[in-house]
Amino acid sequence: MTVAVDETLRTAAIAVLAEYGWAGVTLERVAEKVGRSRVTLWRQGLTVEALLSSLLDALADDYRDTMWPVLAGSGTGREGLIRTLEALFDVIDRHLPLMLSSDLVFHQEQARNGPVSFLDPFERFLREGETDGTLHPHGRVSDVAEVLMVSAAFTYVHMRGRHHWSRSRTRRLTLDLVLRGVLEA
Repeated sequence: MTVAVDETLRTAAIAVLAEYGWAGVTLERVAEKVGRSRVTLWRQGLTVEALLSSLLDALADDYRDTMWPVLAGSGTGREGLIRTLEALFDVIDRHLPLMLSSDLVFHQEQARNGPVSFLDPFERFLREGETDGTLHPHGRVSDVAEVLMVSAAFTYVHMRGRHHWSRSRTRRLTLDLVLRGVLEA
């Protein structure tokens, strides 16, 4: 039986996650945040796993759907990488409370569903850019892709969520910063 997790419960789960971490999310804590009893949530068929899966499913589905047009596009490796970073920022903006709650969000999704291709677009466009001469990854492409994605994602999350910078300011400065490492030979 699939249980519907409404936005109120998702918001409560994110608040508990931010306060207690992944292992600290309990039905009791979530119920307390929404002013219900744990038993009421349990009787509705809700579990901690269903709550957390709902959050991670929404993120993974959004990431996949947002990256699809980027991957189907054309252009140089550099252009593809820029579109990938901008798409990543779009996803982060839509899931900012979840991203602020833990730096383990992407790892949790991978632990749950095996290798998730969060890095695939970065690796693809770094390889294409290396081939077409528009990018110069200094090291193994898989390593550079991981550092690039993490640097961009968590710089963006921090500046948007903790410093309350505007989308445009955060995007411009984060793009400039992370691209410098792969533009020059």
